[in-house]
Amino acid sequence: MERIRLGRTGLMVSRSGFGAIPIQRISFDEARDLLLKAYDGGINFYDTARGYTNSEEKIGYALSHVRQDIIIASKTHASTAEGLFKDLETSLNNLKTDYLDIYQLHNPSSSPAADSEIYQAAQKAKQQGKVRFVSITNHRLDLAIEQVKSGLYDTMQFPFSVLSSEAEIEFVELCKSLDVGFIAMKAMSGGLITDPTATFAFLRQFDNVAPIWGIQHTWELEQFLALEQNPPAMDDRLRELIKKDQEELGGSFCRSCGYCMPTCPAKIPIAQAARMSLLLRRMNPARFVAPDGQADMEKIKDCTDCGICKTHCPYDLDTPELLRREYAAYQEFLAKL
Repeated sequence: MERIRLGRTGLMVSRSGFGAIPIQRISFDEARDLLLKAYDGGINFYDTARGYTNSEEKIGYALSHVRQDIIIASKTHASTAEGLFKDLETSLNNLKTDYLDIYQLHNPSSSPAADSEIYQAAQKAKQQGKVRFVSITNHRLDLAIEQVKSGLYDTMQFPFSVLSSEAEIEFVELCKSLDVGFIAMKAMSGGLITDPTATFAFLRQFDNVAPIWGIQHTWELEQFLALEQNPPAMDDRLRELIKKDQEELGGSFCRSCGYCMPTCPAKIPIAQAARMSLLLRRMNPARFVAPDGQADMEKIKDCTDCGICKTHCPYDLDTPELLRREYAAYQEFLAKL
């Protein structure tokens, strides 16, 4: 598989990386088989996080014997030095390794300064040899630009897909000019883009973008491996597909970034409820239609339109209206069971 240089890290990562959020939903043995198939297919870049329940453990279970051949990125939500080192030790233990190639501050609500406790802790971990490169993730373009321009971070993980704006495309070019590695998350827009061909061709136009595809099923992995073997070139047919997706989806769906949580006075689990129709299509619906799942969706009826979620949304969604639409679609789904 073709590899690209991940900015100033100098790390040569596979053009397709493995996003390990979805393997939380499969067994350890299923995850091992999937991860080994990815490794055998040439994928050497694996992205996970302390917050992804047992995702790290599954990577350690499957790939610890080839640790020297792979590049692992993980993340911490910690805001203190104590929290960071606690997360880091847990991650290292789960992944069965004594170092992380990339350690990312996970979606902070502000830009940690060079003298901040959390950044200094990350640098100390690097000095100890437990971290090779200190990096960051974000969903807000203004913060992401600020963080990249600070010069403090070796890579940036940011949403990037065919639905991205011109400003976001310019941000990718900014990262290239500053030699900051760009890791593209949510390339399939949280699963709303079901055909990867157009997205794959779109991203391949940027020689500094390393997408991490969220993979749960063997058939999904095989799709991306096949595209790597015969990379599609952007043409009029694919441009038309992209245009259609942009018209139908642009700006209207929840990316599940979580910025609106836990501020909802009605305790609505917005990051799940606002994309329920997607979850019902992409996953086993059993847990979403179980009594607890129905109770969570019923909380939408308690929405008072206070607007707090709207003010926190980096994508300027009308979240209350989106929740009402999702609730109606959910009731239709239940009626068909």
